[in-house]
Amino acid sequence: VIDMSSGKELYGYSQNAVRYPASLTKMMTLYLVFEALQSGQIDKTTMIPVSANAAGQAPSKIGLKPGQTIDVDTAIRAITVKSANDIAVAFAEYLAGSEEAFAARMTAKARAIGMGRTTFRNASGLHDPAQVTTAEDMARLGLSLRRKFPQHFSYFSLKQFTVAGRTVTGHNKALDMIAGANGIKTGYTKASGFNLVTSVRRGPRHIVAVVLGGMSAGQRDARMRELIAARIV
Repeated sequence: VIDMSSGKELYGYSQNAVRYPASLTKMMTLYLVFEALQSGQIDKTTMIPVSANAAGQAPSKIGLKPGQTIDVDTAIRAITVKSANDIAVAFAEYLAGSEEAFAARMTAKARAIGMGRTTFRNASGLHDPAQVTTAEDMARLGLSLRRKFPQHFSYFSLKQFTVAGRTVTGHNKALDMIAGANGIKTGYTKASGFNLVTSVRRGPRHIVAVVLGGMSAGQRDARMRELIAARIV
């Protein structure tokens, strides 16, 4: 648990144990997308093409076919709400030419913002034994996202979005369970267990908390609620 204002750690338990990030990976994918928006490389109307490689990613995904495109604004929503693996890969290929090159940028950015124990190998968080992180590193990423991109952070609080005329609903129950929760991301693979990063603001207090390796979504969410209740009024 980290205080957003001071960056001070309020609580830690095995916070530097190496874990698999699963879809928390997409927080860094979006960090680089937000940088591209900030630099003018893309804008929210830019159309992102979906390659056969992107379309072929395992679920969770939107299910676009090779050759189809998606605008940046909807693509970001697809990642924050649906955790769409196909769209994460499409962004990686568009911004860096290949997912491998994009993952190298992700790792470099991790080092630049103080995530010393994190290595990325893909943009989605699908399991790769070499793709690792820690709870402390993910808290630092959440903190950096909030500080550097306040104008984009609200994407992480979305509960649903519309694509191709259909409404897609997310599954981040912390947004409803925890008073003041305003983001950010869930993650799960069999290897990682159930992961969650949550940002909470109540009055003047603003914290970010991380739970990695939950045994179930319910157990993870309950642990998050306990952590926050003990450290924010």
